[in-house]
Amino acid sequence: MPSNLHSALHSRLSRFYFIYYFFVGAFVPYWGLYLKSEQFSPADIGILMSLFQISRIFAPNFWGWLADHTGKRAQWIKLTAFLGLCGFTAVFWAHGFYWLFFVMAALSLFTSSTLPLAESLTLAHLATTNGHYSRIRMWGSLGFIVAAVILGYLIDFTGIRSLLWFLLVVQMTLFALTYTLPDAKVEPHAHDHFSIWQVIKQPNVLALLIGCALMVTAHGVLYNFYSIYLSEHGYSKGMIGLLWAVGVICEIGIFMLMPKLMARYSLKTILLISLVLAVLRFTMIGLAVDNIGLLVLAQTLHAATFGSFHAASVEVITQFFNGRHQAKGQAIYNSVAYGIGGTIGGVAGGYALQYLGGEKTFMLAAIFPLLGLLVIGLGLKLTRNQHGSQGMFR
Repeated sequence: MPSNLHSALHSRLSRFYFIYYFFVGAFVPYWGLYLKSEQFSPADIGILMSLFQISRIFAPNFWGWLADHTGKRAQWIKLTAFLGLCGFTAVFWAHGFYWLFFVMAALSLFTSSTLPLAESLTLAHLATTNGHYSRIRMWGSLGFIVAAVILGYLIDFTGIRSLLWFLLVVQMTLFALTYTLPDAKVEPHAHDHFSIWQVIKQPNVLALLIGCALMVTAHGVLYNFYSIYLSEHGYSKGMIGLLWAVGVICEIGIFMLMPKLMARYSLKTILLISLVLAVLRFTMIGLAVDNIGLLVLAQTLHAATFGSFHAASVEVITQFFNGRHQAKGQAIYNSVAYGIGGTIGGVAGGYALQYLGGEKTFMLAAIFPLLGLLVIGLGLKLTRNQHGSQGMFR
């Protein structure tokens, strides 16, 4: 734990990340399997799962604007978590494509906004305490692992419907934890007089956002269909959970190493290496689904394709959007990368899986990080290689 980060604040933020990603670790690997048990086709599953990405295009920007305008991030985190909990309860009564479409659309409007608000709050606290984001974020990864492994075996023994009750309890816990989050004061910044559009239209910002969207497009296929893909090839729910856990264990390792890596390498270098490894990872998943050794190896690359890539992206976004634009910047990053990118991957992946099969779908997914490599390699120019010193306007 960083010596100059207050232990109580560190504990509260870490606990919140743990439970938030505990929910994600239960939802992402198994919600597609629940939808499949309700007799939805891969294309229908792609559309339903992508509602969470579609909502990230719009909803976080509204809440981010509110957070920056009022300066009260914790207040809006409480509200979005409460509305997300209320929305989730309706899932118990939603059956059929259109009813579930309506409920998941309403639910996603709020759950998609909680994280970028929490990211903004965390970064605001870290800016005044010299703490490091990756040391907090790794607790989220640990929560993902615990949920993915526990729930995999639970579903094997109790059936897929137990997922609903499991997620409900986690949502209730997450809402309770929002009352432990202290608000942070955002200090004035020299670039506060720039409008948000003046920041967005900078070539560096555009290159980063497009590159991130391309990377997340490939992961949209992974998050929505990896479990279904493995299940169709005979893997048990317990084994599926373990494979997810392998990736996130490696993700935790890279989060712990990120301070040293960012002190030694430029953020752009970290982004580029992560993209190269993503091309390799998705190709391996497509080619080696029946080879457990290669699947495990592919999962270890999650350390780079999500862990180091996300940590480096957040650091750059924090530099590009600071002061009064901080919450909006995190919202825009989430909207473009996880909203647009995730939607394209989720919807296109569903149709590809239905008509081309899983092997070709994951091999095609490798094209997107390859394009991201070109965009960031050619378009992102940072002024210095120390992560705290790169500037936008010069």
